Amino acid sequence: MEPTTFYLQSLGCPKNRVDSEVILGSLMNAGYKPVEEPLEAQLIVVNTCAFIESATEESIEAILELAQAKKLGQCELLVVAGCLPQRYGRKLVRSMPEVDLFVGTSSFVYLAEILAHKQRGDLERLNLEPPRFLMTAETPRILSAPFYSAYLKVAEGCSNRCSFCTIPAIRGPYRSRPLNDLLQEAEWLASQGVVELNLVAQDTTAYGSDLDTILRLPDLLAALAKNDNFRWIRVLYGYPQKIDGKLLQTMASLESVCKYLDLPLQHVSPHLLKAMGRSGSAREFLKLVAMIRQHLPEVTLRTTLIVGFPGETQEDFQELYEFVEQARFQRLGLFAYSPERGTRAALFSDTVEESVKIQRLQVLAALQEKISLDYNNRLVGTAQPVLLEGLSDESDLLLQGRLASQAPEVDGCVLINKGFGKVGDIVTARITEAHPHDLIGEIAEPPKPPRSAD
Repeated sequence: MEPTTFYLQSLGCPKNRVDSEVILGSLMNAGYKPVEEPLEAQLIVVNTCAFIESATEESIEAILELAQAKKLGQCELLVVAGCLPQRYGRKLVRSMPEVDLFVGTSSFVYLAEILAHKQRGDLERLNLEPPRFLMTAETPRILSAPFYSAYLKVAEGCSNRCSFCTIPAIRGPYRSRPLNDLLQEAEWLASQGVVELNLVAQDTTAYGSDLDTILRLPDLLAALAKNDNFRWIRVLYGYPQKIDGKLLQTMASLESVCKYLDLPLQHVSPHLLKAMGRSGSAREFLKLVAMIRQHLPEVTLRTTLIVGFPGETQEDFQELYEFVEQARFQRLGLFAYSPERGTRAALFSDTVEESVKIQRLQVLAALQEKISLDYNNRLVGTAQPVLLEGLSDESDLLLQGRLASQAPEVDGCVLINKGFGKVGDIVTARITEAHPHDLIGEIAEPPKPPRSAD
């Protein structure tokens, strides 16, 4: 028999990408054959995101589009996996008859087995388990990102219980992977040609806190840095209250660890942070930023902020604006608050009008654009290591790459308009032009060897 063909679409964050790579690995291990077009597939799988309203809407739109492909192509089964089924369960079964199978955040890894049972008529359409799954180095995984870059998921779930967030309900409590297990997977990633390793979790800085061990994120970084194949090791999604001197000293001492920190603050007003189920203040966060820059003078800082959270006054927003002016993050992600069903914040009554949210979002975005441009202008004329990614999305006449200060998928890039290089190589490029998000550069000519005497 010919192998069953399948098409996989992945939505959402890098952590979801890792889950999709596990789905890919489990299906291919079972003999399924991937194809690039949904119309060619007998099985269509979409791994969904449902973290916020816009992500849920995107997931539903993708499902409906793939349902059309099912009608027009060869598809016999349409499977919806991940966060959306875990969050909405039986509501989806009733509202989406075009979907043949739903699998949640702990069931997707068993998709091949579930499909075998499904074909025998043994299982219902909805397959949900409590969110307790934790991958290991032995979990099948096929990389879907470019060969030179990969994500290492160091933990799963979250125990922080922010009032606006659905993640604990979707993904379960925080659970770290053992250090040796992560090192085993890292060795495998290095063997696949990975030179850029991005550590991800809902909170990377909590790594190890739930294990019966004294090992924490600094120990993991030190162990990973011993692998010479990794040129860049980057920490994403750090909780601000868990950034301490030991972590910063470790980052400073390890050449391959990128001087880059992504620490989502969400806001700086103490009463709003308390309503969010978080802690902190503008003053505390400015002290934290100063401490980080003292240990890591060349650090690139990224944060995310929410505007329009229930109860946010004009005074609160002004405090946030002044904080952004003073902190001067190189990267900033902005979100207008949207109430999420099942969260405590969705029950708060003192809501902010949508027009006010959008206006505040635009004001902060304009401020951050100036700050980011200022930082990028400082790089003009300097020589920087750039990881080459191939032809630019904008033009086949340009190459594209990234600095160590530019994380994949969320930050800008370097567009190369002169010189040649090989995909996956880290080359030296001279920055010639700056924009708020992207940079322009040219690959420096390698030094010529000295002429030998005749």
